[in-house]
Amino acid sequence: MRKTLISVVVTCYNESGNIREMYTRVKSVIATLPGYEFELIFVDNASTDGSESIFSSLGQRDRRVKVIVMSRNFGSPQPSFLAGLQYAKGKAVVLLHGDIQDPPELIREFILHWRKGYDIVYGVRKKRRGATALMNVLYRGFYFFLQKLAYFPIPPDAGEFSLIGRKPMEALLAMDEYDYYLRCLRAYVGFRQIGVSYVRDARHAGRSNESLMSGFWWAKTLIINFSFKPLEWISLTAFFVMLMTLVLIIINISMIIVYRDAPRGIPTIVILILFLGGVQLLSLSVIAEYLAKIFLEVKRRPRYIIRNTINL
Repeated sequence: MRKTLISVVVTCYNESGNIREMYTRVKSVIATLPGYEFELIFVDNASTDGSESIFSSLGQRDRRVKVIVMSRNFGSPQPSFLAGLQYAKGKAVVLLHGDIQDPPELIREFILHWRKGYDIVYGVRKKRRGATALMNVLYRGFYFFLQKLAYFPIPPDAGEFSLIGRKPMEALLAMDEYDYYLRCLRAYVGFRQIGVSYVRDARHAGRSNESLMSGFWWAKTLIINFSFKPLEWISLTAFFVMLMTLVLIIINISMIIVYRDAPRGIPTIVILILFLGGVQLLSLSVIAEYLAKIFLEVKRRPRYIIRNTINL
């Protein structure tokens, strides 16, 4: 009988200390699943630590190892995941980050759920080893607000680590968006989905490129991409300011009628000017974020450019 092919896409940037370990662990997992074979697609975001020579060595030894090397660093793993999806040949594709914080051993459970009829199986991070208490609170707070703000349901604490069947994968590839965020678009396409809880490990080797500031940037970007609430808040703020101004005008006119003189005071005027100026600047900055997204979409630049491939 012909075996079912599973594509495992691993995004990497300066993961030379993790590449061989990832290959060994994925190979071991698939070996325990009779009736399945795999292709392991590494997508390298223009690493500078000699990762390409390791990829080349693995590719020469095992034709199931396939490599896509980007022409430059495209800023995030999202273009790399997209490239992996477009090259994947399997009946289902598993998405992994190259730092091995998401355990490849969970692929076995993902496949079991997929065989039961689920189209998408995603990992849910119930705990993060190595993360500070502050970071854990910030992560949970972000996903809570994202659920409240997004215009469709997004599972909390779910990253890119997942198994995606062929139909939802084709639906994801049909989305011609430049600003591509897989964890949210995966929820958007629907189909039968289920989450699998797991403990996210600390990084296996190397140093993380993530920081508190980059986390805030990601949070802002995801909210802008999947929520209209900030624009709605501008309208509510404008209405509130107009209402407050009308009340102040009525009070001022009343005091002129009653006391024959309006209250004087430069500090009051300065505070009002600063308050209204701040509201205007905040509103313009929110609008600018949405305009920037439109700017990126209409330019239609390629989402990634490939410099080299191995075994593809």
